[in-house]
Amino acid sequence: MNQVWFVTGSAGGIGAGIAQAALAAGNLVVATDLDPERLQLTYAAHAAQVVTARLDIRDAAQSEAAVEAALARFGRIDVLVNNAGFGQFGPFEEIEPEAVERQFATNVFGTFNVTRAVLPVMRRQRAGHVINMSSNGGFKGVSGASMYSATKFAIEGFSESLAQEIAGFGIKLTIVEPGAFRTDFLDGRSLKLGTRELHDYADLRAKANAVFEARNHNQVGDPDKLGRALVQIAGEIDPPLRFVAGADALKVIDDTLRAVADEVERWRSLSLSTGF
Repeated sequence: MNQVWFVTGSAGGIGAGIAQAALAAGNLVVATDLDPERLQLTYAAHAAQVVTARLDIRDAAQSEAAVEAALARFGRIDVLVNNAGFGQFGPFEEIEPEAVERQFATNVFGTFNVTRAVLPVMRRQRAGHVINMSSNGGFKGVSGASMYSATKFAIEGFSESLAQEIAGFGIKLTIVEPGAFRTDFLDGRSLKLGTRELHDYADLRAKANAVFEARNHNQVGDPDKLGRALVQIAGEIDPPLRFVAGADALKVIDDTLRAVADEVERWRSLSLSTGF
C-alpha cells in the first residue's frame, strides 16, 4: 500500500527533497508551507499525488485544517515529517526577547501543533511514523546559535519521551540529526540574526557570519539523498530512534559522545559521593 506523507516546510530545501523522494517511491504527499505559490510550482507535475496547503505551523487551527484536508483527499496519514522551521542565530545577549519567542513558537510549539493534530489519526489507525527534524546542533550546542540549538534540544527531549508514549499504538518515531545540507537555510529567508549588537561579541559575531557566508549553498549534504534515506527508514519494520545524516554530523556526534563519556568518567567518584 502506498503511504500518505504529511510534510511541513516542503516548498523547498530538505522538505522538498523528502516530499519528492516520497513521490518518486510511489507515495502520496500532503505538502505544506507558508508559501503557497512556491508549493504550487514545486509540485505542479504531481497534481494527482499531492495535496498542497498553506500552513503556518504556529497556528494550531491551521494545523488541524491541513490534517482535515489530508484526510478528505487521502483518508489517512502514515508518515508525518515535522520539517518546518528556521534558524535564529547570533549570541544570546544580542537576540531580543521577541525573536527568541518567535524561534520557539515555530521550531518547538509549531512542531507540537502539527503533531497534536496528526496523532489522533495515527492512533485510530494503530499505525504511523513521526519523523522530527532536529540537527547536529540539537545534540551539541553551537556557539553563536544558542537559541536555535535550544529549540532543537527541546525537540530531542520531546521526541525521546513521545516515542515511548505512542509506541503502544503502533506509532514509530525517528529523530533526524542532519549536518549542513545544500538548501536556502543560510539565506535571509530562513536564517535570522540578532539585532542588539554588543561590542564584546564583535569577534564571535564576525567569525560566525563568515562561516555562514562561506557555507551558504556550498554545504556538503544533498537534500534529495536525505529524502531517499528517510523513505527507506519509513519502510523499515524497526526504524531507528535517531538517524544522523551526513559525514559532518556523524563527526560532531561521535566527538561529543566521546567527550561526554570522558567527562563523566573524570567526575565519577564525585558523582557517586552525593548519595546518602
